[in-house]
Amino acid sequence: MAIAGCGFQLSRPAELPSYLETVRLDTEDTRSDVFLALEREFLARGVVVTNESPYRLTIRNVQTGQRILSVSARNIPREYEVFYTVSYEFRRAGQVLVDRPQLTLTRDYVWNELEVLGKAREERQIRELIVSDLVDVIVRQIAAAR
Repeated sequence: MAIAGCGFQLSRPAELPSYLETVRLDTEDTRSDVFLALEREFLARGVVVTNESPYRLTIRNVQTGQRILSVSARNIPREYEVFYTVSYEFRRAGQVLVDRPQLTLTRDYVWNELEVLGKAREERQIRELIVSDLVDVIVRQIAAAR
């Protein structure tokens, strides 16, 4: 009740335009996490992924990695930043509707050499969350490009 009174609302998934019944997904790496997640998202929303569509989403570049953010006094990494960078373009019959030369999302986590297995799992989960957020941003931009 208190949450409802403050104006907070859970965000709903962006609604794709009703005319978007099919989409063509193009990329150089059909095994990238971003491509596979986008394909699953479109299929879950009832959009048929096919090579014969006037709508074309081209994933031009996907890069992922991690950087050290801080080290201990003994020069041991303590904090890492995980990132994904993607470039994409959405077209309708050759007309560019969305052109994103670069979209980067990051998250950081604290490393503890005593919890190697747990931290490796945490990094994997962070990567999955970043991919999910990237897909959400891409779908929202496509939805806004009506």
